[in-house]
Amino acid sequence: MRTFTAVVERDADTGLFVGYVPGFAGAHSQGETLDELNKNLKEVVSMLLEDGEPELEAEFVGTQTISA
Repeated sequence: MRTFTAVVERDADTGLFVGYVPGFAGAHSQGETLDELNKNLKEVVSMLLEDGEPELEAEFVGTQTISA
């Protein structure tokens, strides 16, 4: 079983949670709740992995807080 880190945001217009796996082309989804988003992302990633191991174009490193 592979583990991927997803970045999650809330869309200001729709209120939906939107998530994507950095560097994993096509690995993105949305949901009304975080649980729904997680389920949807798992489904998308599973389908993409059926085509073989992804060649990730980026790797999630972390977050930073910027004061301006």
